[in-house]
Amino acid sequence: MELNCVVVDDDELDRLMVLSCLRNYPEIRVLEVFSSPVEALEFLDLNPVDILFLDIDMPEMSGIELRKRIPQTAICVFITSYPEHAVESFELEALDFLVKPLKADRFKSTIARIHDYLEIRQKVALFESSLGGDTIIVKEGHTQTKIKLHAVCYLQAMKDYTLIFTTDKRHCVLSSLGNLLKKAEFQSFVRVHRSYAVNPIYIERVSSNEVILKDEQSVPLGRGYKEIIQSILL
Repeated sequence: MELNCVVVDDDELDRLMVLSCLRNYPEIRVLEVFSSPVEALEFLDLNPVDILFLDIDMPEMSGIELRKRIPQTAICVFITSYPEHAVESFELEALDFLVKPLKADRFKSTIARIHDYLEIRQKVALFESSLGGDTIIVKEGHTQTKIKLHAVCYLQAMKDYTLIFTTDKRHCVLSSLGNLLKKAEFQSFVRVHRSYAVNPIYIERVSSNEVILKDEQSVPLGRGYKEIIQSILL
């Protein structure tokens, strides 16, 4: 999984050190590097990222204050010369706390912790709990949403995410389409394309390259899936 990050530190040498460490992890893409937390805040208000590597002691605004103002950032790693800030940083749910000067082995542990966290989050993000019957709970970011399975028309793959289209709304969950279809709740859904699966009860008709659903919604029909969908309609 490719991850986007932003580095914020008012010291040029420290910024270069973080960038040097990150070069060893090609899956982490540096979107921007800021010396000013104010400029970083302006960017982050419009561009959510996966990871923040954030200095604490900076002019204009501390890293801790910056973190408080961008709670949508999923992962935050504080980097500072002052270990006494550790308690306050973890109160903000920081994933890790690095003390300058950075050491390669310690930074490697931080990256491993990030990957472990994301793996666990992916396993639990989709289904927080099941209500039984026809209702499930999915987690979108920090919000839990109830969805009636009978109202789900189709699913669309978006890399590591899946869009769930109901009769009146769209939901985005952190799970691949393939993993989602392995869930017991979605085993009745039929894959009609590499990136689409449909709820059979909503199928109205099938053309040469589309599956037309109720309300004239349509999804593409992949060549290799035509026999499967035709067998269902028989």
